[in-house]
Amino acid sequence: MSEQPTKKSRMGITGGFPHVVPAASRELVKMDRLVPNKSLPLVVEPATKSVDLVSWAEDNRERVEQELLANGAILLRGFGLNAPDDLQRFALAVSKGELIEYRERSSPRSTVSGLVYTSTDYPADQSIFLHNENSYAHNWPKKLFFFCQSPAELGGETPIADVRKVLTRIDAEIVQQFARKGVLYVRNFSDAVGLSWKTVFQTEDRNQVEDYCRQSGYDFEWRDNSRLRTRRIGQAVATHPQTGEKIWFNHAAFFHISTLPQTIWESLLHQCREEDLPNHTYYGDGSQIEPSTIEQIREAYRSEAITFQWRMGDLLIIDNMLVAHGRAPYQGRRKILVAMSEPFSSDQLSSGQISRKKL
Repeated sequence: MSEQPTKKSRMGITGGFPHVVPAASRELVKMDRLVPNKSLPLVVEPATKSVDLVSWAEDNRERVEQELLANGAILLRGFGLNAPDDLQRFALAVSKGELIEYRERSSPRSTVSGLVYTSTDYPADQSIFLHNENSYAHNWPKKLFFFCQSPAELGGETPIADVRKVLTRIDAEIVQQFARKGVLYVRNFSDAVGLSWKTVFQTEDRNQVEDYCRQSGYDFEWRDNSRLRTRRIGQAVATHPQTGEKIWFNHAAFFHISTLPQTIWESLLHQCREEDLPNHTYYGDGSQIEPSTIEQIREAYRSEAITFQWRMGDLLIIDNMLVAHGRAPYQGRRKILVAMSEPFSSDQLSSGQISRKKL
């Protein structure tokens, strides 16, 4: 598929061409493409050994924002970062407001310090398919930060994909059908399979969970004291609030059981009925998504995926509404830390998105 036309940002040229860097900044950082003819990620490295990344970010916050919107992802490399506090200070320097808590969880994570977390605590031999963080939820972060404290000995890449381009790879008829119907997410929380509702909603108070579900447009059903089922219709296609571009923004493929390795989804279906699966997706009207459709969506992500080897001290910032991310299997010790900022709500999406009707 051909590359999309190049775009100019106020601070440089994007789309695979060299950047024109203002004289004041030229002495401090240098920018280039990680992959020739690919718009992401933009790589920023120090031009001299004395550059303090946080100070530079504070002085160039608007420039970072413009480059992030143009490229979708920025890889900061070679700045000598080595601690969770480095991640937190940088994230605060380029974000509007404070860092945000990981709520309405879909994967296990551990708190490292404050609002800095480990990346998903899944077994090393498992891959994690490309997705936009919390795009299944009523609220999601606009910015994500990944910090490599320790790279894997082998593998462990964090593939990324521009969901503007993912959208163009999906047949127009499929896109239109999802745009009309949206995506129905059915989630079951229990102590036996998947995550418990206490872990997902970070509370032990059922009343708080019910209030959250009502405010966020979820139907919910208590199966017993330890089991909860939620149902929600979310958008499949959205308009980016700043760039105005159409994006493929959902968990339709990620939460679909067939995206899991066959041995895992077969085991899950052996343990429980389809309606009791930890996560599963349907069209917004409740009908099944065709296997061929789900596979085409997965292939669209795979076709746009870009991978790179983590280096110790790397910091990757992505616009969560422009770029999906995943994880490759790995060997050896791997420690990637995550922070999130700038909460955004489905209520803030422009008119014309799928309505949040009751199921």
